[in-house]
Amino acid sequence: MKRLNITLPENTVQLLDRVTKKGNRSAFVEQAVRFYVNKIGAANLKKQIRAGAIARATRDTQTAEEWFAID
Repeated sequence: MKRLNITLPENTVQLLDRVTKKGNRSAFVEQAVRFYVNKIGAANLKKQIRAGAIARATRDTQTAEEWFAID
């Protein structure tokens, strides 16, 4: 574990205090950061997959048409 000193807006601290006990803030912040990073990572992966599919769509369609001609 490493100790960090962070500054948060007052309304964020109030929200944090509403959803967790003061002695459990660090665990809550850790879970929230991990959740956010995983969510953003998944969203970025989906974007990359979608962009790749669009970039290769013409080539893939041509390949499929060639294979259909073989049947």
